[in-house]
Amino acid sequence: MSKNISSQQTPDNNPGSSTSQGGKLVSVLVNLLLVILVGTAAILAYNRFVKQGTAASGLIKAPKAEAARQEAAPETEFASAVALAPLENQFSAADFGISRLTLLDTLIPNRPRVEVITYTVQTGESLFSIADQFSLKPETVLWGNFETLQDNPHLLKPEQVLNILPINGTYYQWNENDNLNHVAAFFNVDPETIIEYPGNNIDLTALQEGQPAIEPGSWLIIPDGKRALKDWGPPAISRTNPASARFYGAGHCGSVYEGAIGNGTFIWPTTDRTISGYTYNGSVHPAVDIGGSIGNAIFATDGGVVVYSGWSDYGYGYLIVIDHGNGWQSAYAHLSSVGVGCGQSVFQGNVIGGLGSTGNSSGPHLHFELVINGAKVNPLDFIR
Repeated sequence: MSKNISSQQTPDNNPGSSTSQGGKLVSVLVNLLLVILVGTAAILAYNRFVKQGTAASGLIKAPKAEAARQEAAPETEFASAVALAPLENQFSAADFGISRLTLLDTLIPNRPRVEVITYTVQTGESLFSIADQFSLKPETVLWGNFETLQDNPHLLKPEQVLNILPINGTYYQWNENDNLNHVAAFFNVDPETIIEYPGNNIDLTALQEGQPAIEPGSWLIIPDGKRALKDWGPPAISRTNPASARFYGAGHCGSVYEGAIGNGTFIWPTTDRTISGYTYNGSVHPAVDIGGSIGNAIFATDGGVVVYSGWSDYGYGYLIVIDHGNGWQSAYAHLSSVGVGCGQSVFQGNVIGGLGSTGNSSGPHLHFELVINGAKVNPLDFIR
């Protein structure tokens, strides 16, 4: 009996086996549901991310037909159809700009001088060297110091105090009855040149009837102003009227002379051939200063008649002038001695005196001039 019961207990009829198969089915369904939920969540998250990125970039993808319509539309319609997000710069100018260093010291630019300064003459200096030192013309130094130099460069001496103008021009002291137009015309400039120059400190608001209120005694800088310089050298003295130089000093001669005539060529008038002090300048120094030792021989540069021989009252000390009878005259100044007299005929190369330093002279030299028909020319262009 028990044996039959045992034979009926097969796997298909076992209650425990049916329960195990049902549990596996439930587990499979739960896992499948979880996969579906996770996938759905991922898809939703991805769609949300894509939409946010598209909104941030401001781009809206249109269908192909819409894109074609927008491409064919006018530019204004395209601009209104596409919404662009505001441009946001994530970088500041400091990220790419040039930084400025902090400087503790500030550089002040040099400004041109507009005021007159003073300068003390040093030993060995000349009018030309002082003018070069301040980038001025020699005549500007003379025009700025008429009371001291009297237009004569040979009056320059060490320890003199000179006015140095800031620019080329003249220096003028205003008088009580002066008129601006007249003063400007005298110096050959426009009135505005004087008024507007900052160094003159003229109050433009104080103009009265076209004339500025300038205090008498005030000194004015006349930019680019010019005036004639006084020629202290001997005048052109001819043998037909040597007495015309009577005012010049005791060396003047008589009325009419006859004698030797030059050949129109000129030799060096002394043994030395170096320029010492001043060279030729038609405005300031219409002569050359030739160096040498006191007593060196002075030669007649060409043949002619002596028309001045003796002392000069105008700074040239002992002076000899020769008229060559052909429109030329020659002059020899600052001599230590005079070896010829009035009316005497001399020939080219004759010794006529000795080199010296008389009169207004800063040292031994010969002041030598050549004159043709009353005009003083550069001797270096003619002597051989």
